[in-house]
Amino acid sequence: MSPQAPEFFAELRLPFHDSTVVGNTYYAAPTPGAPLRLRIDFSGTIHSDTYGGLRVAVVHPDRGEIDAVALSFVDHGTFHRRDEATNIRPNTKQYGTFDKYHRPGRPPWEGAVTTGLRDAIKQYTAVWFPGAWTASVPSPAAGRTAHTAPAKPVARSGARAR
Repeated sequence: MSPQAPEFFAELRLPFHDSTVVGNTYYAAPTPGAPLRLRIDFSGTIHSDTYGGLRVAVVHPDRGEIDAVALSFVDHGTFHRRDEATNIRPNTKQYGTFDKYHRPGRPPWEGAVTTGLRDAIKQYTAVWFPGAWTASVPSPAAGRTAHTAPAKPVARSGARAR
């Protein structure tokens, strides 16, 4: 894997403030003070230096890995647009994957749409770290104050309502 893993995880825009990338792996403590940790790394394929998705795991410091799930790029549409635009066919090495080879100055995952992966990670972390996602993400309206204009007084007419 190229040393650009921090950029890939930055593209996912995961909301956990207490996180870091070591090598090709993202580590986070989504719930402050809780022992469980989140670990996300790239899952390989049968082809050398080719990645077909992410492996998301919940880790306990004493008990080790508690649970894990594999999120494939194909299942989450990560490279659908790229593959369609470049006519990459299913059941080929390049379909729904990326590898360490890429154009100079471009990331190996060029053309990835990470929304599906992000949503899947959000669902998974909601089970193991309830409230951590919303507690870590500032509300879009944060810092804004709603100003309401006073309503006009209702003028009563002289006619009676029945």
